[in-house]
Amino acid sequence: MSGTAVTLSAATPPAARSTAVLVGLMSGTSLDGISAAVVRFRETPSGITHELLASRSLPYTADQRDRLAAALIGVPPREYARLDFEVGAWLADAATAVIAEAGVARTDIGAIASHGHTVWHDPPLASWQMGQAAVIAERTGVPVISDFRARDIAAGGQGAPLVPIADALLFAAPDHWRALQNLGGIGNVTIVPPAEKGVELASVRAFDTGPGVVLMDAIVRRRFKDKSFDEGGALARRGTVITRLVDALLGHPYFAAEPPKSTGRELFSGEYVDSFIRLCKDAKPDCKSADIVATAVSLTARSIALAFERFVPEPVAEVVLSGGGAKNPALFDAIERELSAVTASGAFQARRVVRFDDLYFDSEAKEAVAFAFLGWLHLQGRPGNVYTATGARGPRILGTFTPA
Repeated sequence: MSGTAVTLSAATPPAARSTAVLVGLMSGTSLDGISAAVVRFRETPSGITHELLASRSLPYTADQRDRLAAALIGVPPREYARLDFEVGAWLADAATAVIAEAGVARTDIGAIASHGHTVWHDPPLASWQMGQAAVIAERTGVPVISDFRARDIAAGGQGAPLVPIADALLFAAPDHWRALQNLGGIGNVTIVPPAEKGVELASVRAFDTGPGVVLMDAIVRRRFKDKSFDEGGALARRGTVITRLVDALLGHPYFAAEPPKSTGRELFSGEYVDSFIRLCKDAKPDCKSADIVATAVSLTARSIALAFERFVPEPVAEVVLSGGGAKNPALFDAIERELSAVTASGAFQARRVVRFDDLYFDSEAKEAVAFAFLGWLHLQGRPGNVYTATGARGPRILGTFTPA
């Protein structure tokens, strides 16, 4: 028989290199857009270093945001299937743009590590992130690592949070305990010991604290057709907090549940937002939109302080805020104020609250950098989950490799 010879290769990663450039892609629960980063990782005798070569945030159009929001509620199967491929194309576009900005040849990129967009997170049963890896690989010509949460859940974990390994190995303070509090759509915190003696992952604690900006942003979009978030915290600054409502909402079982735990739009859903607005009006019939936003800010800040008071026994010296919410002065000040109150009570001691941007780089890129790091670990054949934080049965290599 004659014909063209075809070489078959397994879908396995190439041989690991201690120095490699990866692209990280993240679409978060805030539905604001895709964060992309190009990062060079090096392993040295003193640890792992990272160099951010480029980062970009590509906002979703109103139509894209509406389609993703609808998928979280329920759409016909054909829409899920089509949207999965379309999100893959959007992610590929983001990767292409950030690679061009970095000026790195695609042949020099080890892989694109894509988190995708979470449609449903239901640990320990399932988690689904859409954004077809095959589409990204075809459009970019670069291998893709995706589906990072599945293996941890299969091992009995929450599949979240996954950023803690980056927090521990890339962003630990040299000589003191640090809490890294992310304020994306959902709030999550990682408690990291000092790096000077080498970070023991078993001592790292992490969990979702509750809402980040998901509630605040959704309220603004409902109340103002021309706004997608509270720019500069201006609305919250003008509003008056309905304190007794915040007190009542903090009685939800999630806030009292012991870690490991994770949450998402399954809890802080459109229905939750509608109920929140209705409860504000019931508690204060003359309340204005600014009052509702201010109350949402208070709920977020107090849920974080409550989490620290209940679940953070370590001697944390500083709290580092990242994500879109860290850029909101009203939310930053509320968190600082609430943490100061907890510190004064003696239950928690932190000397300062700072922005991630002031220590490293634009925190909008932090989660994209973290998933690039998870991709690097995958290529190295190393576990990516901090299983003491996720609740999995042990360390696992995360992600599925799709060749270029």
